[in-house]
Amino acid sequence: MQSLFAFKGTESDNFSKDEKFLLHSIDSMYELYLAIMALLVEVHKKANSRLDLSQKKLLATQDDINPNRKFADNTVLQFISSNTLLNSTIEKRKLNYWHLDFEYVDLIYKAILESDLYKEYMAKGPSTLKEDKDFIIDVYTEIIAPNDKLFDFFEDKRITWVDDLPVVNTAMLKLFTKLKLTKPETFLLPDLYKDDEDRVFAIDLLNKTLLNQTKYYKEIAEKTTNWDADRLASLDGVLLQMALCEFQKFPSIPVKVTINEYLEIAKEYSTPKSSIFINGVLDKIVKEYKSNNIHNKVGRGLM
Repeated sequence: MQSLFAFKGTESDNFSKDEKFLLHSIDSMYELYLAIMALLVEVHKKANSRLDLSQKKLLATQDDINPNRKFADNTVLQFISSNTLLNSTIEKRKLNYWHLDFEYVDLIYKAILESDLYKEYMAKGPSTLKEDKDFIIDVYTEIIAPNDKLFDFFEDKRITWVDDLPVVNTAMLKLFTKLKLTKPETFLLPDLYKDDEDRVFAIDLLNKTLLNQTKYYKEIAEKTTNWDADRLASLDGVLLQMALCEFQKFPSIPVKVTINEYLEIAKEYSTPKSSIFINGVLDKIVKEYKSNNIHNKVGRGLM
């Protein structure tokens, strides 16, 4: 959607630059994931460093000498911090921003220490892997993901990360849920695409929409005579063109899936009335396809 909205060329252009921009944007989402992983590693280091310093106090108390190490010894944090493949990938891509922007590590660490989640967790005895995972999931959900200052930091680093955060946050939580100590180091470096077909689909959707823009625009315009023409030049027009491309060029994608996904995108990125407008246009087009028996889908359950 963003690539198509930014496109200023014609159907006869070479789309290699646009493909490159698309793939770079998708890869950038993976780098956001790595940057957040690096943040967790630094928070864990902070916890260990704090314990070491407390034990070295000149007037150390008994609690300083024998501190509660439950957070520092959290199985999930240890699994992440000790992953040499993850850390080398972060280093190679230069995504550990936290050495310079250490105040964000302090910010998150302090928020964790002051939370009821932390106090309740630390007050309990030795924990199981499940309890350690549940704690990290709660910390991520309630403290890290919704932190406004961290959100602003990511937005300043790369504007596209604002859109990527919800996807990455969901992926992080799924990863924590599935984590087992027997998992290989590659577990923390999941594939960006489910398979090669996913990557091809992204490129095909971009190219096939660009190659048929005039055709799709005309088809949409015929169904929107009562709507302001400016709406078709906006994000709504881009979403409608992408939907028509899926209808016509991707027979294995169910019609309902296409409609539902573009309605959700419209609710997130466009105007309050956009989803109503898009739903109405697509409903007309689908009914026309069915009555003319064209652009039929293939496979089971694809109506």
